[in-house]
Amino acid sequence: MARNFLTGEELTAEEQLRLLDRAIELKADRLSSRALEGKSVALVFDKPSTRTRVSFDVGVHELGGHPVVLRQGELQMARGESPRDVALVLSRMVHAIGVRTGPHELLEELAEHASVPVINMLTREHHPCQALADLMTLRERFGTLDGLKLAYFGDGNNMARSLLIAGRIAGVEVAVAAPPELSLPELPGVEPAEAVAGAHALYTDVWVSMGDDEADAGRRRELLEAYRIDAALLAQARDDAIVLHCLPAHPGEEITEEVLYGERSAAWDQAENRQHAQKALLELLLSGA
Repeated sequence: MARNFLTGEELTAEEQLRLLDRAIELKADRLSSRALEGKSVALVFDKPSTRTRVSFDVGVHELGGHPVVLRQGELQMARGESPRDVALVLSRMVHAIGVRTGPHELLEELAEHASVPVINMLTREHHPCQALADLMTLRERFGTLDGLKLAYFGDGNNMARSLLIAGRIAGVEVAVAAPPELSLPELPGVEPAEAVAGAHALYTDVWVSMGDDEADAGRRRELLEAYRIDAALLAQARDDAIVLHCLPAHPGEEITEEVLYGERSAAWDQAENRQHAQKALLELLLSGA
């Protein structure tokens, strides 16, 4: 069984499926589990957050645990304490550590020295908790993940990478449409028309994320102009296709307001499902702790 959750690759197909089943059960009865009774979870936020902060905080509470929220600058790492020392200390005091930060290497160093599970709440390279919620949303809408196709449009970023990893484990085809200049190094993007053909879900993310060079924002927007999800692109997908967005959104840039708030948008279910999928993940990781 996985001890940490850093990229999503730690889960087997069986564990991922069981986790999604459990997430749907927890959504149906939010207070049915007290798996974290008497346990505390450190939630380290080096970056601002809405969905991650609230979903983990409330999720730990609903499982009977205590969320210890540590905002940017509240740990001594801000003054030079090593991630190794922080991991050793937190491991003596809490039962799991969630981290939302920039460098993925920081998360890996914490995980290397921690004796409790470490969860990636977001790094520059990966966003695996979001991808779990995305799979859960697809399961709810289509009843199964087998044979589904998800088309991602935009920057080849951490979200695109996590969708590819989670989709590969789940058996979901993930097509990434990205301009060559912004494609994932390990996977050149395809054209939007190729990605959208036969797609059950169209997915996008903001064009300029936290940590991106603002001086380069104009160029990024020009490159991504042809990758916007709008009604015309949606019409090229399956008739029952849904639209996903990890949020926050900038209507008029990566997605039109008409589509984001339209009847085929599942973005708000997707946001809610962060909480349920993460509760199932916490149960899984702490079941033997």
